[in-house]
Amino acid sequence: MKKLIIASTSTLHGGSYLEYLLPTLQQHFAGCTSLIFIPYARPGGISHDDYTARAADFFAKLNITVRGIHEFEDQAAALTDAQAVFTGGGNTFLLVSQLYKTGVMPALVHAIDRGVPYLGSSAGSNICGLTMQTTNDMPIIYPPSFKTLGAVPFNLNPHYLDPLPDSTHMGETRETRIKEFHVFNTQPVLGLREGSWLEVNGNTVLLKGDLQARLFRHGMEPEEVNTGADLSWLK
Repeated sequence: MKKLIIASTSTLHGGSYLEYLLPTLQQHFAGCTSLIFIPYARPGGISHDDYTARAADFFAKLNITVRGIHEFEDQAAALTDAQAVFTGGGNTFLLVSQLYKTGVMPALVHAIDRGVPYLGSSAGSNICGLTMQTTNDMPIIYPPSFKTLGAVPFNLNPHYLDPLPDSTHMGETRETRIKEFHVFNTQPVLGLREGSWLEVNGNTVLLKGDLQARLFRHGMEPEEVNTGADLSWLK
């Protein structure tokens, strides 16, 4: 049975790394003593080792030891016996490229399908959708495919931002970008605002956090989804 936390962000303004999710993650990873961290997205160009150390510092609070997947000689095989997995944020193009290059993408799909508890934040959440095509990131590298984990039957847009009425910014809004996506693609897109996350248990998908999410469906007007809503129907 699938067991995922799909978070818009790792850090809220004024908070520390993953701190706002601590009670949720205590429950999510209950019984786990070790975790494999996937640092491929490398936010700001940080090294795999330094990024893994950041995750390890947090998970020490849960008495969970962390090892970066890059430390294994066979990175895909490392997931065979994994108790838990966390994919951190950063650049989604880089993350997806590395997941395919190392063979970790299909191995991660199998791990999730067999019920290994998974946490994703930002780019690590983007990959939980059908494709990575609704990421906000720059295409700094070309992945072999835009297809991702398909752990939920729609696409995601973490860090979703609403347009500011008094802003002088002349560029496209997130809503405009997603509408552009829907000119050529039909799958729904869920915009996750900061501090929101999805909790997936089996086929049940619940919106968590204090804020609403913004739902975009092909050929329909965007709508707000209340926190606590069951999105299991969405396809």
